[in-house]
Amino acid sequence: MDLVIRGARVVDGTGGPSYTADVAVHEGRIAAVGRIPSGGRETVDAHGLALAPGFTDMHAHSDLALLRDPDHSAKAAQGVTLEVLGQDGLSYAPADERTLAGVRTAIAGWNGPGDDVDFDWRTVGEYLDRLDRAHGGHGTAVNAAYLVPQGTVRAHALGWDDRPATPAELDRMRRLVAEGLEQGAVGLSSGLTYTPGMYATGAELTELCRVVARYGGYYCPHHRSYGRGALAAYAEMLTLTREAGCALHLAHATMNFGENAGRAPELLALLDAALADGADVTLDSYPYTPGCTTLAALLPGWAHEGGPEALLARLRDEDTARRIRYALEVEGSDGCHGVPVDWATVEVSGTNDPAYGGHVGTRLDGWDTARRLLIGDRLGPTVLQHVGHEENVRAIMRHPVHTGGSDGILHGAKPHPRAYGTFPHYLGHYVRELGVLTLEECVAHLSGRPAARLRLPDRGIVREGFRADLVLFDPDTVAAGSTYERPRALPTGIPHVLVDGRFVMRDGKRTDVLAGRTVRRTPVAG
Repeated sequence: MDLVIRGARVVDGTGGPSYTADVAVHEGRIAAVGRIPSGGRETVDAHGLALAPGFTDMHAHSDLALLRDPDHSAKAAQGVTLEVLGQDGLSYAPADERTLAGVRTAIAGWNGPGDDVDFDWRTVGEYLDRLDRAHGGHGTAVNAAYLVPQGTVRAHALGWDDRPATPAELDRMRRLVAEGLEQGAVGLSSGLTYTPGMYATGAELTELCRVVARYGGYYCPHHRSYGRGALAAYAEMLTLTREAGCALHLAHATMNFGENAGRAPELLALLDAALADGADVTLDSYPYTPGCTTLAALLPGWAHEGGPEALLARLRDEDTARRIRYALEVEGSDGCHGVPVDWATVEVSGTNDPAYGGHVGTRLDGWDTARRLLIGDRLGPTVLQHVGHEENVRAIMRHPVHTGGSDGILHGAKPHPRAYGTFPHYLGHYVRELGVLTLEECVAHLSGRPAARLRLPDRGIVREGFRADLVLFDPDTVAAGSTYERPRALPTGIPHVLVDGRFVMRDGKRTDVLAGRTVRRTPVAG
């Protein structure tokens, strides 16, 4: 055997009781689980440690970070061995030159402008190949899967216009989604408070979901509202995916803003009714109350029509800027989930231009500052929105179809601590300190259940023959190191992480191993 891990508390990812066992690893797979009398080329004494399947981040924004940073301790140190990219309907493939330019500007707040990245791909398959040959052909720190981004597809097919797609344009979108799935994407994402994805009608989304269903993928929407109208937004997604026959995964599922305090049980009742009726539904969440997005995302959808440059022109125009302000502060814009913005809840977490870095960590004092930042930093500012509710967070994470997703934006001077802390925060705070979940339940939420949603038949469980993507942690000490003051501090209590049977973290330190590869859609029989 390449490696024998001795005396671990095996928390196997199924949700069943943990047990003590040795685990042998050979050629990237789990070779044996039980009492293993013989040694391996290497041995790890795991007494006092829990051994679990590597965690899957079901909602990640590492689309460029995996290419930039071979270390990627932000995720590797948390025990994450697989990230799902292409989220919220906006990413970098499939795209032509025109589409790519607009997308890069639109999500510069998520990933930076990308001036340090060679965008030498155009299709989904080429992007996945680029990940596999990253860092001199050695690969990436952790594995990655990809969702076809519906907003990018719409921009590719008809630009950034707020209008229905023509039949020919809808056919073009269907083909782009199908090609992405054929090239390995695991499903389709949307960002329905982001443009141009928000311009799609329910009928248009249903047609794209029919394509996803045909390939055995799943639809992952960022809904039209997490504030006023949140329940109606969830219901829309449940209805259209049932009509399309498509599996549904509710992205960063929560109920935010003052009108939704304590209302998670209403969402869960809606979900339970759909499950009882045979719907194939899962969800993810992060264990924190603030959200994180770009400052530009809060603006009304009509202001974005035509793309990022058109938005900047409207912001510079005094009359149009007054209309945008009215939509934000009085009407409650669709970008701000139908709720009038409370600037005191909006904290700047990052800018692209260092000249505006002095605003990082401060709450916005009103529209004039927000407008100046948007224009000067060319839509680059990222913000935290302090609009969540702890009782909703706890209620949703208890649900049996829940999975973990960081929604971690790694870019910016002061990112949300969820980017570096989601998974140990679940294990340390919500399992050990609060008892919201048992350890076995929590590990299943973070490993076995995501693997089932992704249709990965040999991942997510500690079982003979399965891939040796594994994490060893101390249940008594595991904790997130990241805080709002020190958001990039690494976790404690996670000494070892293996990807493909190789140590990417050893004795709490990042090795130079790049064992991550793309995980592509598993074909469905028939």
